Amino acid sequence: MTKKYHVFFISNPEIGTLAPTVEFARRLVRRDPRFSATLLLITLPHRPILNSYIQSRAPATNGGEEGPPALKFLHLPVVDPPSPADHQQPSGLGSISLLMEKHKPHVKHAIHELRLADSAPVAALFIDLFSTPMIDVAGELGIPCYLFFTSPASCLGFMLHLPTLEDQLATEFAHSDSGLIAPINPATELHIPGFANPVPPSLLPTVVLKRKQGYSWFLQHARRYRETKGIVVNTFEELEPFAVRSVSTSGSPPVFPVGPIVDLSGPAEWHPDRVGQERVLKWLDDQPRSSVVFLCFGSMGSLSEAQIREIALGLEWTGYRFLWSIREPPKGKLNLPGEYSDAEVEAILPDGFLDRTAKIGLVCGWVPQVSVLAHQAIGVFVSHCGWNSVLESVWHGVPVAAWPVYAEQQMNAFQLVKELGLAVEIRLDYREEEAGGELVLAEELVEAITNLMEGSDEEGLKPGRIETGLDKIQTQ
Repeated sequence: MTKKYHVFFISNPEIGTLAPTVEFARRLVRRDPRFSATLLLITLPHRPILNSYIQSRAPATNGGEEGPPALKFLHLPVVDPPSPADHQQPSGLGSISLLMEKHKPHVKHAIHELRLADSAPVAALFIDLFSTPMIDVAGELGIPCYLFFTSPASCLGFMLHLPTLEDQLATEFAHSDSGLIAPINPATELHIPGFANPVPPSLLPTVVLKRKQGYSWFLQHARRYRETKGIVVNTFEELEPFAVRSVSTSGSPPVFPVGPIVDLSGPAEWHPDRVGQERVLKWLDDQPRSSVVFLCFGSMGSLSEAQIREIALGLEWTGYRFLWSIREPPKGKLNLPGEYSDAEVEAILPDGFLDRTAKIGLVCGWVPQVSVLAHQAIGVFVSHCGWNSVLESVWHGVPVAAWPVYAEQQMNAFQLVKELGLAVEIRLDYREEEAGGELVLAEELVEAITNLMEGSDEEGLKPGRIETGLDKIQTQ
């Protein structure tokens, strides 16, 4: 009789992290019948989109097979959100980190109870980038703890190096007028494991350069990665050869690249806005092959009204067909971007823009990104370079114009443009205005889009489906 094992997963309540975690767990139990898995879910009442996703995935996790599901979902008790009394004005990352701390007793109780009810030994607890407090829970229960890293191997190298880099930042950097720290010597270069080239300091994550907005939490999570038994990364060596080799020999816990883990069906199966996505895909059906510029800044991405108007100018100047997703900024630290009304969008855009571009463009809110990237009409992807988006664009062979916005995206964009040659630059060091950033001008957008839409085959970035090598990878 084959011995059975149980695996637990926990993810912070963000769709960009939760979705690849669910997909990884699903693939694990499908590939090896010895494993069953339970995903421990943190519920945020003001993020109903997460509940829609989970409800859609729960019936499908057994792959249509008979018998009890190999992957189960367990909602943890709801806890009160962090307040200023818990921590002085917690940032978004600080709030999530405090939320994880509050869930430690619930996670311990859930695993303990399921161990009593299930005769299968627990093989592992998988945590994500910002749920490192659960390392303590795994230690108390005597369970091996692994990190499932949903960002690239290059970013993993940065995180593992951050405690060392902190000494350099503390001595060679000072606060600038923008409120971000900057090198005292303009010639300062950062040599970071995972990157073949020196990384400009301006491309470090805002949380690192800002220092006051959750940086202590960021550094604390990074320090704890080495306490895990191993690190599983959603990447593959063909995409990040230097980074994977670098982190694999860095003296960290063993590193296992298991990607690309991409949910190819994406939100098209579960997002409540079915009418909106049908409208978008129907519009794409009417466009010529590789003719459309697609602009989307991710599940957490939104831009200022001034920046939106600058994009509109650039799109109108290019004359290319476009599909543009515009989202309303989140209303709170734990909220996601929302949807503008049609009237609000029209008020933000330049006068007459929608009328003048009605025959070549479509402005919308949320879009089923992976379904859009799979469509043959898409020629260029203007992307924030979040790692899920990078993997989706590589999978579908869509050239990228890199416009990072937040998190580790500036470093992702640097790797794609400068090290891998898989994207062209719009602005690598862009930051949102409240983080000391400046507007990307219409001319910058025009230059990048034109380079891609009119690029030569020799550049390897001509619109249409470029070769990615993914046809050689066996996927299920």
